Amino acid sequence: MAHYAKLGINSKVISVEVVANADCQNADGIEDEEVGRQFLERIHNYPLWKKTSYNTFGGQHKNDGTPLRGNYAGIGMIYDEDNDIFINKKPYPSWVLNVSEARWQSPIGDQPNLTAEQNLQNAADTHNWICSWNESGQSWDIENSLD
Repeated sequence: MAHYAKLGINSKVISVEVVANADCQNADGIEDEEVGRQFLERIHNYPLWKKTSYNTFGGQHKNDGTPLRGNYAGIGMIYDEDNDIFINKKPYPSWVLNVSEARWQSPIGDQPNLTAEQNLQNAADTHNWICSWNESGQSWDIENSLD
């Protein structure tokens, strides 16, 4: 089975359709993205389709295959034509696109991990430590949401 993302305004993914292998094969019996796209265009009378891989996430294929377009497309994601990847909406103005991992990153790096003690407190339901991005301070803030 092949999966194709239906693209709407501003390349936003509006649905994902499954296509049988037989409907994606060229005359030589080889899977061909364009054949699948034409099949969908014909049955849906809609022209904007991009193939996506169910096994691709963060620029990696989970079965050691060849990753396709950065991430498996989901409804609401964006197809970035310049980089030929599916990405989520940019979460904050300051964040930058890591193309090889097909994800947005803060300008100071990834979210820090909670300490072992904070994780134990969360597990015991005595605290609810969370880490969130502070756009105005350009920092990661860790706070107890139960306070």
